Amino acid sequence: MDINLEAKLEIKKLKPYLYLMDEGHQSTGYIVIGDKKACVIDTMCGLNDLGAVVRSVTDKPVTVVNTHGHPDHIYGNAYFDEAYINPVDIPYANEHFNDPLFVSECQKRGGKVPPFRSVKEGDCIDLGGKTLKIYELPGHTPGSIVLLLEEDRILFAGDAINHHLWMQLPESLPLKEAVKKIDRLLFLESKADVILHGHARDYDDISLMRSLRDGMLEIIDGDTSSDTPYEWFGGTAMQHPFKVRSDRHFQQDDHVICYKEQ
Repeated sequence: MDINLEAKLEIKKLKPYLYLMDEGHQSTGYIVIGDKKACVIDTMCGLNDLGAVVRSVTDKPVTVVNTHGHPDHIYGNAYFDEAYINPVDIPYANEHFNDPLFVSECQKRGGKVPPFRSVKEGDCIDLGGKTLKIYELPGHTPGSIVLLLEEDRILFAGDAINHHLWMQLPESLPLKEAVKKIDRLLFLESKADVILHGHARDYDDISLMRSLRDGMLEIIDGDTSSDTPYEWFGGTAMQHPFKVRSDRHFQQDDHVICYKEQ
């Protein structure tokens, strides 16, 4: 993927204990601070000293979790000692860590790729007064996870649920399978009010999850007359506009699913 190597990181306080980190509008990460520990959810492109950024808002021990293995969500791992990920996505992560450009930039910035530790559905990260519960949501990648901040009814979704969903990647699940995976987790609508995804600038309504699922069903059912070609670094795919179920979507006006024609 194309990455702007000069991108600056902006940090936005959403709550006294919750920060959104935006690295040049290329990807988004989060800091959740509990009474005993803090958690970094996704480390973005690694273009800024993320360790120093985290230390500017908390001095508590830090746990790092990657929602999936794509470069714009893991490269900042180089500023930490370890990171948790669903092991299903480790092969994709390692492939990106071996990219010559990343290796060169990592060396320039004095970073080093830390080891991965495994996280899976049912695991809980207890920060002290704040609990992050892990659920697996394969689709965008086979090992994608989402994290529910139970006390605040916030779902951190990575790229599994967002307004511009890439499903055209070689590792992405077929749409029929992806719909089944979303259906399995629709009960989260009763446990979360908002979503913070991997390219967000603020909260989104939880209904984005069902809106995305309905858009996938439209593609499966052949309701694609409004679809248009989508150019990306891997070639040409199609993009399907989908409707959102709520006017409480704060991110953008367009909502599309990118996919390969079957």
